[in-house]
Amino acid sequence: MSTHPGVRRSAVIALSAGALLSVSALSAPAQAATAAPKGAPAATAAAAAPTVSAKGAFLLNNTSSATVYSKAADTRRQMASTTKIMTAAVVLSTKDVDLNRKVTVKQAYRDYVVKEGASTADLRTGDKVTVRQLLYGTMLPSGCDAAYALADTYGTGSTVAARTKSFIAKMNAKAKELKLTNTKFDSFDGISGGGNNYTTPRDLAKIAQYAMKNANFRAVVKATSYKATAPAANGGTRTYTWYNTNQLLGSYSGAIGIKTGTGTAAGPCLVFAATRGSKTLVGVILNGSDRYKDAAKILDHGFGASTAKTMKLRTLPSNAQRD
Repeated sequence: MSTHPGVRRSAVIALSAGALLSVSALSAPAQAATAAPKGAPAATAAAAAPTVSAKGAFLLNNTSSATVYSKAADTRRQMASTTKIMTAAVVLSTKDVDLNRKVTVKQAYRDYVVKEGASTADLRTGDKVTVRQLLYGTMLPSGCDAAYALADTYGTGSTVAARTKSFIAKMNAKAKELKLTNTKFDSFDGISGGGNNYTTPRDLAKIAQYAMKNANFRAVVKATSYKATAPAANGGTRTYTWYNTNQLLGSYSGAIGIKTGTGTAAGPCLVFAATRGSKTLVGVILNGSDRYKDAAKILDHGFGASTAKTMKLRTLPSNAQRD
């Protein structure tokens, strides 16, 4: 297991450097899921599929669930911080969830990100933040402290450890409910001690598709930044400002989310969605050296566009988290 430096403003989530959980040693070639025109050779449609750097990729039509693009779609891989999509989805699917419920920040949440060298929402001990704010803190700066707070709040048990274990069990139960046979969680944020936190491009796209059904989730993941105030431990008011680590937002026309992830074993990951006209596409890049260009290329493929070549990425402020 690799060691991590102390928490820093530009920290990324690091995962254990275990072997990838792959059903095949070889990545399958990319395949376009469109049929060849009538009278054209059968290989025409497949030849139109773009080449991507990612070891695994998938794109689906959000309305019909039809596969638009696929590369090693059913090969299990670690998913890093894209795990937090399920974290947010479990919270938002809680019966009668109160997004204005106040949660007191524990020192344990800060200690955790320092110990792991993890990305952080920089939550301050004793501040009282709402569940809604914790969702933004989890999804925009990829705050592992915010994800920890959500797991601690929505798990059951008499100790923090018991509650977080209970919450992870809820994540796995949701995966089972969605009939995802190649997904397993051992973490609420993607930092996996045993390497038992994995999914496939196809499964992760289905998790994202499920999460995007929730209006509150959609509102969170499409925001490029978020500013919130909270009662501080000293009796004053603290202002939190978070920037979305997902640089596809504001860069690719129609992008509406969803989540970045980076880890030692997982590599750079991206779960994304975009809408143009009446069509919404949801996609996944796992372990891609050029994840944003990969996403743009397969979105272009799905939309019949050619904007990836000229896309310029939104620049993150120097003090923003990187994930």
